[in-house]
Amino acid sequence: MLLALGLDAIFGWPAALYRRIGHPVTWIGALIARLDRAWNDDAAPARARVLRGAAAVAVVLAAAVLPAALVTAALPGGWAGVALTGVLAAPLLAGRSLHDHVARVARPLARGDLPGARLAVSMIVGRDPASLDAPGIARAALESLGENASDGVIAPLFWGVLLGLPGIAGYKAVNTLDSMIGYRTARHDAFGRVAARLDDAANWVPARLTALCFALASGRPAAVLRGARPDAPLHRSPNAGWPEAALAHALGVRLSGPRVYATGAEAQPWVNAGAPDPDAGAIGAGLRLYLRMVAVAAVATGLVAVI
Repeated sequence: MLLALGLDAIFGWPAALYRRIGHPVTWIGALIARLDRAWNDDAAPARARVLRGAAAVAVVLAAAVLPAALVTAALPGGWAGVALTGVLAAPLLAGRSLHDHVARVARPLARGDLPGARLAVSMIVGRDPASLDAPGIARAALESLGENASDGVIAPLFWGVLLGLPGIAGYKAVNTLDSMIGYRTARHDAFGRVAARLDDAANWVPARLTALCFALASGRPAAVLRGARPDAPLHRSPNAGWPEAALAHALGVRLSGPRVYATGAEAQPWVNAGAPDPDAGAIGAGLRLYLRMVAVAAVATGLVAVI
């Protein structure tokens, strides 16, 4: 998994390759979208939709895990097998992509180019960008950095270390299911219920490990964790609040708070409420902290491999 982390950090997923063949996550997403259209009948009773959603989860998991297991079984032993596993796992990490997307928000924001910053942040968050002022843009970017540090880096690493290539493939399937159908909307509340619960379970440990890695990377682990502990449960997600709260306390800024989506306004409590709003400089500091956090995770992964 260390090789996968390194390859992702250096190369990411090249744009030319994406244009030619897409990306493993987009392949999973295409299957989910097809099952959603075929099996999620708005007229069906809620119980039937839950069962159909569970069946969709099983199909998607099988489509991701079984090929990964077969490939793993076919790999040679020794260092060659380890190296090939790293090469195959690298596309399922999103560390480089996350860094680059958040950095694209900081650059126009630092120039005072709010339209450019709104466009950049709309690529990584679901809220209405037109409603965001400069602090709102910075908060949205940092919240995405915190949450996706878990979803895109630590959680795939965790499941990869635990279960190898099938583990990381299965995790990405679960996470993509949640991002597409795990919403409490009229269409997906029942159909996506199993996907959402499974994603909560899959991220429970990684989210807290991400908070710990952010705290260690800050150089003030006790203070950051002490501040994050009461704030993390305020988040509507049982997991996302942990890395977000740790990031907020490590940077000394407030995050979360009220926001506007296409479906309307949502009132959410502040995280690190007494701190100032972030700005473009805070995004830069957050990105530097993120890189140190990934380094902490790499060291931990190496120690686990040695043990």
